[in-house]
Amino acid sequence: MPALVLVGAQWGDEGKGKATDLLGGSVDYVVRYQGGNNAGHTVVIGDQKYALHLLPSGILTPGCVPVIGNGVVIDPAVLFQELDALTDRGVDVSQLIISANAHLITPYHRTIDKVTERFLGKNQIGTTGRGIGPTYADKINRIGIRVQDLFDPGILAKKVDGALRDRNQMLVKIYNRRAIAAEAIVEEYLGYAEKLRPYVADTSLLLNQALDEGKVVLLEGGQGTLLDVDHGTYPFVTSSNPTAGGACSGSGIGPTRITRSIGILKAYTTRVGAGPFPTELFDEDGAALRRIGGERGVTTGRDRRCGWFDAVIARYATRVNGLTDFFLTKLDVLTGWKQIPVCVAYEVDGVRHDELPMTQTDFHHAKPVYEYLPGWDEDISKAQEFSDLPPNAQAYVKRLEELSGAPISAIGVGPDRNATIEIRSFL
Repeated sequence: MPALVLVGAQWGDEGKGKATDLLGGSVDYVVRYQGGNNAGHTVVIGDQKYALHLLPSGILTPGCVPVIGNGVVIDPAVLFQELDALTDRGVDVSQLIISANAHLITPYHRTIDKVTERFLGKNQIGTTGRGIGPTYADKINRIGIRVQDLFDPGILAKKVDGALRDRNQMLVKIYNRRAIAAEAIVEEYLGYAEKLRPYVADTSLLLNQALDEGKVVLLEGGQGTLLDVDHGTYPFVTSSNPTAGGACSGSGIGPTRITRSIGILKAYTTRVGAGPFPTELFDEDGAALRRIGGERGVTTGRDRRCGWFDAVIARYATRVNGLTDFFLTKLDVLTGWKQIPVCVAYEVDGVRHDELPMTQTDFHHAKPVYEYLPGWDEDISKAQEFSDLPPNAQAYVKRLEELSGAPISAIGVGPDRNATIEIRSFL
């Protein structure tokens, strides 16, 4: 049976939570494979809104097993706050499974994240300050702390002491901060060991066995394609690989087991944090998209930068993720515009670019080339079939499909869980 990958096809915040939740009833496992609590998903079920930061969206679907894969970095305090909050609202979280190989965010990672970002001044990247980047850096430098280390006090103490030896030198001598006591970190994190133990497993083995048994596994990225550390708008990116290729290394599932790669697209474009954004709007249209779309970060609380749909980055996402389908979200937000611009190419120093420019410099100076499509005034939030959409809304979707390079198989027409038009099945 298939493993499906669900990835953001823009800069994140495309509505992956809604898409994951929609698919959740048809899949057996939902796996978060990268990122940490620097990402957020909003899922609306009836009149209830759930904001998830670290947990897979499948945790809200009865019978679906949510998995935090080895590619994720975990802040234990945040994890248990989120679990407790869901439990208090009557959600069963007992099926959650966490990889023993996932890395842990510690207080010194959060401290380093904040002080180094502040030190950059006007060149700040826009990090959330939650310790994600420093944790991944320790992982690559082979001095990271993994979930399994909590079950061996000697190993944990040795690793924390080794990591802080250099970190404290940097904090004290460069950033004029107090040194962090290794003993306090070890004591705090040993306190999480028994609470975590019931959830921890060899998730790579578990997921491959599930696929062998005919189960369906959905792999869920935390951020978008243009935030990928290799394929995004570097250095204004996250510290991991949310693209489809990262699903394999972040879950322990081989690439030959993945049969569908589904990209999530907003009907317009947003991004949070610093970095280039060719279609960004600084006028009343941008303010309207932000207001109508409720464009505020689930995790960060920051207003999202808003702009028109960018087909250049959609085509890029199709290419680097090998996308087989798109899920188009928030089409309803565009209701009321007389005409809707769509970016079909860029102009850089008088030269047209139909694909993403090779260099960051050119991308930073890219100016959108727009095509203008007629808008619609009709309420589309109750539409159940594609034919229920107004003709201009149908034409808009079809044009985005032509420009993006993969079929649009589902459309979000409202925030509610059921406000989705399914054109083709993802399974």
